[in-house]
Amino acid sequence: MAAAPAGGQAVENQLKICGFKSNGDVIGLYLARQGLRSIPSLSQFNRLKYLWLNNNKIQDLNFLIKNYCLTELYLNNNELTDISGALKHLCSLQILFLHNNELKKLGKTVKELKGMISLHTLNLFQNPLAYDPDYRLYVIYILPSVQLLDRKLVTQRERESAFHLYNPERSLLVQSIAFGKRVKTPLGAPVGSRRCIHPARRLIMPSGCEFADNTNKVPFENPEDAVLVRAVTRSLTEFSSVDWNKVATCQERRLQNKAEEPLEKLTVQFR
Repeated sequence: MAAAPAGGQAVENQLKICGFKSNGDVIGLYLARQGLRSIPSLSQFNRLKYLWLNNNKIQDLNFLIKNYCLTELYLNNNELTDISGALKHLCSLQILFLHNNELKKLGKTVKELKGMISLHTLNLFQNPLAYDPDYRLYVIYILPSVQLLDRKLVTQRERESAFHLYNPERSLLVQSIAFGKRVKTPLGAPVGSRRCIHPARRLIMPSGCEFADNTNKVPFENPEDAVLVRAVTRSLTEFSSVDWNKVATCQERRLQNKAEEPLEKLTVQFR
């Protein structure tokens, strides 16, 4: 039986197979299923985006220290026990497979991934940490960008449960704030769009919304009612103007004995 190739030899073989002429051309490396226990530094591949290392015997990830452009990383089916300090710099990572390893510490593992704001697909199942009773909700809360966790879509209900479990004070605050009021409609009744199937209704200001009552906080079922109340409770602004060319001067008023005619004044009011 042939011995498994060393990590450096595996990388060279892959470069030859793909026909890469320079390290800058390498954006993907397939090093899976080769029984590798260690990998040499991959820092020379500064444009590397896709890396398959699954189904090996890798125990540490020090070789990834400068591969900042990685977007997909497949590390499943290895012998990893700790990833602390090895992945947190990979801020562009979108897909990360870590399932079927030996990761035990849930808090340390998830903390390492916290800065990956683009991470949307994550596999952590078949690790000892996945047996924590609140494992899934904890990951969802700490890593809000993840949409697919362990091959299962993250639901809105799970996000709400995670928020309530790990941030109860803020959750109670959010629940205490309400907008609008309950609609008296049977549960499950269809809600259609407001098209012109009914005659236009006359806007009626709700009771209690008197003029200048700025402290009134009555909610509205229809936004048009709120617009009406806002319009009629605004303070008035009045603009007046006159034609000063038709106003007699002091000397003209002394020379003329007839009574002055009232001034023509134009007044405009705005709300």
